[in-house]
Amino acid sequence: MVQKYSINQEKSYQKLKLNKMEVDKETEAQIQELQIIEQNLQNVLMQKQALQLELSEVENAVKELSSAKDEIYKITGQVMIKADKGDIEKDLKEKQKVIELRVKSLDSQEKNLSKSSEDLRKEVLGKIKK
Repeated sequence: MVQKYSINQEKSYQKLKLNKMEVDKETEAQIQELQIIEQNLQNVLMQKQALQLELSEVENAVKELSSAKDEIYKITGQVMIKADKGDIEKDLKEKQKVIELRVKSLDSQEKNLSKSSEDLRKEVLGKIKK
């Protein structure tokens, strides 16, 4: 999914570079704005991907914790210490909720940036084709 945007982005930039001599200052500013929006979109997508990986790890930890019958240990820094199963489970579920909220927020940002990018791209290409 991350590659999809970079391929579209590259195609747009190639088209825009070909016609760069024909564009006015306002259109150049819009092209720069489009590049910034698409860079922001790439950043959001990378953050979202990292959070989804972290969420998957937390979900696996919760699953493993629920099936654990022996003593539970937690790694803190470079030390492994014995911990209460209930406390660990509570911490993991809280972390899971926070990550889910962040992913939801990034989804919203992704949609907004994608829409802005597409709208601005259409506007710029429309001006260039005239």
